[in-house]
Amino acid sequence: MDFAFDARTEELRARLLAFMDEHVLPAEATAHEQRAALASPWQTPPVVEELKAEARRQGLWNLFLPDAELGAGLTNLQYAPLAEITGRSPQLAPTALNCAAPDTGNMEVLAQFGDAAQRKEWLEPLLAGEIRSAFAMTEPDVASSDATNIETRIEKATDGSGDYLINGRKWYISGAMHPDCRIFIVMGKTDPDGADIRRQQSMILVPRSAPGLTVKRAMQVYGYEDHYHGGHAEVLFENVRVPAANLIGEEGGGFAIAQARLGPGRIHHCMRLIGMAERAIELMCRRAVSREAFGKPLAQQGVVQEWIADARVAVEQLRLLVLKTAWLMDTVGNKGAHTEIQAIKIATPRTVVDILDKAVQLHGAGGVSQDFPLAELWAAARTLRLADGPDEVHQRSLARRELKRYL
Repeated sequence: MDFAFDARTEELRARLLAFMDEHVLPAEATAHEQRAALASPWQTPPVVEELKAEARRQGLWNLFLPDAELGAGLTNLQYAPLAEITGRSPQLAPTALNCAAPDTGNMEVLAQFGDAAQRKEWLEPLLAGEIRSAFAMTEPDVASSDATNIETRIEKATDGSGDYLINGRKWYISGAMHPDCRIFIVMGKTDPDGADIRRQQSMILVPRSAPGLTVKRAMQVYGYEDHYHGGHAEVLFENVRVPAANLIGEEGGGFAIAQARLGPGRIHHCMRLIGMAERAIELMCRRAVSREAFGKPLAQQGVVQEWIADARVAVEQLRLLVLKTAWLMDTVGNKGAHTEIQAIKIATPRTVVDILDKAVQLHGAGGVSQDFPLAELWAAARTLRLADGPDEVHQRSLARRELKRYL
């Protein structure tokens, strides 16, 4: 593995760093002020649309998608340092670049598994940033960390139409509160009694406007509503009818599609988490040199120096592991990088939560206030110990793979 970034990555890094400094970071306060004046908290502050237009103008658009015809055509290794940069402002930067979840994963699903008609109707406007989307998998009544538990039903209508009827209850459906959300990718069971528990599930496209689809409420995350990503909703599907053409791939292919979707999603989260940690270290250092306690600057207090040193060591370790994982995904595929994907998913959120916790501590009361981004960054990082599979599921799988060599 070559530790140096190639010429294209370096060129994009330079452009993206300038975009962040000149446009995104100054827009954070503006977006906060504009949001307070909006009629609905789910509306997009005007400055976000300005950022999107500027990102497109600068060619910083759809960087996540490796397909050169649809996206930037970057490898995982090329995208990793760019996603890290966007993690410094996770509420604004990914959205500005059309690289925000859950749209990224949904676009990847449509690009890889959707047919021509599905790509035309839904992928093209998503790539253009004209609409948003939601991914409906998690359910409140089962342990969704085991995807085979999903209870939502996708059943053929009995009237001979060939349509599917969808019934079920989902929650923490990211993107569902956004006013521009037009399409849901829904995972449910088409063959609940099938012998192979990993062939019982399917994925299907459900328009937001479909009769019987009800967004019941917004779900908070540690008190935050995550407006910029379209929030997280509880959604009810009651005899929602869609045509058979809305099925993604084949019946029984839902579990495999979910796994294909989650691999890139997990590493993208970890890339951005490193950027969040870098923002925390910067804020810690600025705070440490500007405040005094007990007769000397915080920067001269031993415990503060330990926090900063430990944070730097941890970030460098995580970055190397994430880059190795990206390189493996590019060279041997997601399956070949399975161990490393799980390793970064375990290590990165846990470590970044600790770094952010120290940054909050160093800022005192300011650390938990709205005057600094630390509390919201902490909530986002802590949530990623659950999203895309909780720590314990990845630990279980990783341990079983390690032990298998000795059995």
